Amino acid sequence: MNDFDLVISGGTVATAVDTFAADIGIKDGTIAALGTGLTGAKTINASGKYVLPGGVESHCHIEQESSMGIMTSDDYYSGSVSAAFGGNTTIIPFAAQMKGQSLREVIDLYHSRAAPKSVIDYSYHLILSDPTEAVLRDELPAAFEEGIMSFKVFMTYDMMKVDDGQMLDVLSIAREHNAMTMVHAENDALIKWMSNRLLDRDYKAPKYHALSHPRAAEVEAVHRATQLAGFIDTPMLIVHVSTEKAANVIAQARLEGNKIFGETCPHYLFLTSDDMDLPGADGAKFCCSPPLRDETAKEAIWRGLQNGTFQLLSSDHAPYRFDETGKLRAGPNPSFKECANGVPGIEMRLPLLFSEGVQKGRVSINQFVALTSTNAAKMFGVHPRKGTIAVGADADIAIWDANEVRTITSDSLHDNMNYTPYEGWQINGWPTTVISRGRVVVADNDLKVARGSGEFLKRGPVDCTGMPGHLPPELDVALNFGAELR
Repeated sequence: MNDFDLVISGGTVATAVDTFAADIGIKDGTIAALGTGLTGAKTINASGKYVLPGGVESHCHIEQESSMGIMTSDDYYSGSVSAAFGGNTTIIPFAAQMKGQSLREVIDLYHSRAAPKSVIDYSYHLILSDPTEAVLRDELPAAFEEGIMSFKVFMTYDMMKVDDGQMLDVLSIAREHNAMTMVHAENDALIKWMSNRLLDRDYKAPKYHALSHPRAAEVEAVHRATQLAGFIDTPMLIVHVSTEKAANVIAQARLEGNKIFGETCPHYLFLTSDDMDLPGADGAKFCCSPPLRDETAKEAIWRGLQNGTFQLLSSDHAPYRFDETGKLRAGPNPSFKECANGVPGIEMRLPLLFSEGVQKGRVSINQFVALTSTNAAKMFGVHPRKGTIAVGADADIAIWDANEVRTITSDSLHDNMNYTPYEGWQINGWPTTVISRGRVVVADNDLKVARGSGEFLKRGPVDCTGMPGHLPPELDVALNFGAELR
């Protein structure tokens, strides 16, 4: 008699904390047993391979309009398929509120986009651009009740930014509901000041985008955001960090006991501003915000991954094709101010870190799992259902062949893009089989499931275990937590 629906046998299992040999028995979509000699109706032989939790991709832009009104090239089908082929079993893209929209309207819109198309499980982070009294009093708490427990605010971009007072308002609501605030931290005035001077002097090519977003813009905004979060005593994730000094601000805030988390992205580990110095408009392919930095910054970001300053490595997949629908919407020779901001990378996030991190000894296999799966699952309220290999968890698993060598081309990837920043790169190690809730999603380089077979995840509160914090006494009255100053 077969005890399990599926058994993964003979592999080396790695979680964020342990590495061990075990068979995995899967029953009704969940992990039912870890042991030896397990038998099932079906068996996958993972001998000589790593068996890891599926990736939790917690920062990507799928079927989302930008503040410039440009739709990303990936919808929830192509985006989720590309994510799955890259070893991911959960995606948490953004659901963007535009000025004047209710959050109810936003959530319903993104449900209609995701439910019929996603092949893996999904949730959303809200993008909060219009934090009116009604949004803060009624709509945001209602979203939390539905399990959408995180949102993002911008400190730059005219159509998206919130001021410091609005930031304090939203942080106080987040604190009340134990939700996660994500922040795009760049100083808006500094960016505008630099951009205007570059344009006035006819420095318009896409490569000047890097100069228009100085390091100081990121560092100042990260410092301000972390001070506001520390004052309110609520968790905050600073996303897509690109500079050493910004990383140092995060590390110092954590040292002081604040609930501050840090995220970076593959393009800050593997690309530099030199990649933007291309003829014509080709540099637009590498325009993202914050921009690519230099080799010194790359090494600093690697150190941040290694020493725990960053808890997450996310793709920030923002797919805009190199044509009139995306990067060249303003014409064949756009200025840096007219280029859609973002680079693709949802399929390459895990393979790049595995190849250049694990295989080259920069991070351990356990750090790899933590950075790409477990920490995001904890931070965004789906752990231990997601992000680990343990009895009772969803059977979300990626089987990695460390000996698989692939050369990356745009045609070999599964997104709806016409370029990749990593064209021609050789990758050592690849997720050859991907399983979601016990369903084989990817095997033999083929998709095995139907569109719309992913499920919406109702998420719980942020897990700040091990992250001490304190409430400034003067805040007690301001937040109505006490009758007098202590």
